[in-house]
Amino acid sequence: MVQYNETRLDASFAALSDATRRGVLEQLGRADASITDLATKFHMTLTGMKKHVGVLERAGLVTTEKAGRVRTCRLGVRALEEEAAWIERHRQLWSARFDALDKIVEDLKAKEKADARRKRR
Repeated sequence: MVQYNETRLDASFAALSDATRRGVLEQLGRADASITDLATKFHMTLTGMKKHVGVLERAGLVTTEKAGRVRTCRLGVRALEEEAAWIERHRQLWSARFDALDKIVEDLKAKEKADARRKRR
Protein backbone atom coordinates (compact mmCIF):
# COMPACT_ATOMS: atom_id res chain seq x y z
CA MET A 1 0.00 0.00 0.00
CA VAL A 2 1.28 3.45 -0.87
CA GLN A 3 2.01 5.67 2.11
CA TYR A 4 1.22 9.36 1.83
CA ASN A 5 2.46 12.24 3.92
CA GLU A 6 -0.93 13.38 5.23
CA THR A 7 0.31 16.80 6.32
CA ARG A 8 1.68 17.46 2.86
CA LEU A 9 -1.51 16.22 1.18
CA ASP A 10 -3.63 18.35 3.52
CA ALA A 11 -1.57 21.44 2.71
CA SER A 12 -1.68 20.76 -1.02
CA PHE A 13 -5.41 20.10 -1.20
CA ALA A 14 -6.13 23.08 1.05
CA ALA A 15 -4.05 25.27 -1.26
CA LEU A 16 -5.74 23.85 -4.36
CA SER A 17 -9.23 24.22 -2.91
CA ASP A 18 -9.34 27.92 -3.73
CA ALA A 19 -10.03 29.12 -7.28
CA THR A 20 -7.75 32.15 -6.91
CA ARG A 21 -4.82 29.99 -5.81
CA ARG A 22 -5.42 27.60 -8.72
CA GLY A 23 -5.44 30.63 -11.01
CA VAL A 24 -2.17 31.84 -9.51
CA LEU A 25 -0.60 28.44 -10.22
CA GLU A 26 -1.83 28.58 -13.81
CA GLN A 27 -0.44 32.09 -14.21
CA LEU A 28 2.93 31.10 -12.74
CA GLY A 29 2.98 28.11 -15.08
CA ARG A 30 3.17 30.62 -17.93
CA ALA A 31 5.70 33.01 -16.35
CA ASP A 32 7.09 34.19 -13.03
CA ALA A 33 5.25 37.19 -11.60
CA SER A 34 5.51 39.66 -8.75
CA ILE A 35 2.89 39.70 -6.02
CA THR A 36 1.89 43.14 -7.32
CA ASP A 37 1.33 41.77 -10.81
CA LEU A 38 -0.70 38.84 -9.44
CA ALA A 39 -2.78 41.14 -7.23
CA THR A 40 -3.55 43.34 -10.22
CA LYS A 41 -4.43 40.40 -12.46
CA PHE A 42 -6.79 38.92 -9.85
CA HIS A 43 -8.23 42.31 -8.78
CA MET A 44 -7.07 41.88 -5.19
CA THR A 45 -5.24 43.87 -2.57
CA LEU A 46 -1.55 43.19 -2.06
CA THR A 47 -2.33 41.86 1.42
CA GLY A 48 -4.91 39.43 0.04
CA MET A 49 -2.55 38.16 -2.63
CA LYS A 50 0.30 37.80 -0.10
CA LYS A 51 -1.96 35.54 1.96
CA HIS A 52 -2.80 33.37 -1.06
CA VAL A 53 0.86 33.14 -2.07
CA GLY A 54 1.75 32.25 1.54
CA VAL A 55 -0.66 29.30 1.48
CA LEU A 56 0.82 28.11 -1.82
CA GLU A 57 4.34 28.59 -0.48
CA ARG A 58 3.65 26.57 2.70
CA ALA A 59 2.33 23.76 0.50
CA GLY A 60 5.57 23.89 -1.50
CA LEU A 61 3.75 24.76 -4.71
CA VAL A 62 5.25 28.26 -5.05
CA THR A 63 8.55 29.85 -4.10
CA THR A 64 9.20 33.56 -3.68
CA GLU A 65 12.34 35.63 -3.91
CA LYS A 66 12.68 39.20 -2.76
CA ALA A 67 14.85 41.59 -4.75
CA GLY A 68 14.65 45.08 -3.30
CA ARG A 69 10.99 45.88 -2.80
CA VAL A 70 9.73 43.33 -5.33
CA ARG A 71 8.79 39.79 -4.32
CA THR A 72 8.81 37.50 -7.35
CA CYS A 73 6.79 34.28 -7.35
CA ARG A 74 7.51 31.16 -9.36
CA LEU A 75 6.28 27.60 -9.35
CA GLY A 76 7.86 25.51 -6.61
CA VAL A 77 10.22 22.68 -7.35
CA ARG A 78 7.75 20.16 -5.97
CA ALA A 79 5.36 18.65 -8.50
CA LEU A 80 2.02 17.10 -7.58
CA GLU A 81 3.00 13.44 -8.09
CA GLU A 82 2.00 12.39 -4.57
CA GLU A 83 -1.35 14.13 -4.88
CA ALA A 84 -1.94 12.65 -8.33
CA ALA A 85 -1.12 9.16 -6.98
CA TRP A 86 -3.60 9.63 -4.13
CA ILE A 87 -6.30 10.76 -6.56
CA GLU A 88 -5.57 7.88 -8.95
CA ARG A 89 -5.77 5.32 -6.13
CA HIS A 90 -9.17 6.62 -5.08
CA ARG A 91 -10.33 6.85 -8.70
CA GLN A 92 -9.49 3.16 -9.10
CA LEU A 93 -11.41 2.29 -5.92
CA TRP A 94 -14.49 4.15 -7.13
CA SER A 95 -14.16 2.67 -10.61
CA ALA A 96 -14.09 -0.85 -9.13
CA ARG A 97 -17.17 -0.07 -7.03
CA PHE A 98 -19.08 1.26 -10.03
CA ASP A 99 -18.06 -1.80 -12.08
CA ALA A 100 -19.43 -4.04 -9.32
CA LEU A 101 -22.64 -2.01 -9.24
CA ASP A 102 -22.98 -2.33 -13.04
CA LYS A 103 -22.66 -6.11 -12.68
CA ILE A 104 -25.41 -6.18 -10.05
CA VAL A 105 -27.70 -4.09 -12.27
CA GLU A 106 -27.03 -6.37 -15.26
CA ASP A 107 -27.80 -9.45 -13.16
CA LEU A 108 -31.04 -7.92 -11.90
CA LYS A 109 -32.11 -6.98 -15.44
CA ALA A 110 -31.36 -10.49 -16.68
CA LYS A 111 -33.36 -11.99 -13.78
CA GLU A 112 -36.24 -9.61 -14.46
CA LYS A 113 -36.22 -10.56 -18.13
CA ALA A 114 -36.19 -14.29 -17.30
CA ASP A 115 -39.06 -13.83 -14.83
CA ALA A 116 -41.09 -11.97 -17.46
CA ARG A 117 -40.58 -14.85 -19.94
CA ARG A 118 -41.74 -17.40 -17.37
CA LYS A 119 -44.88 -15.42 -16.65
CA ARG A 120 -45.80 -15.29 -20.37
CA ARG A 121 -45.76 -19.07 -20.66
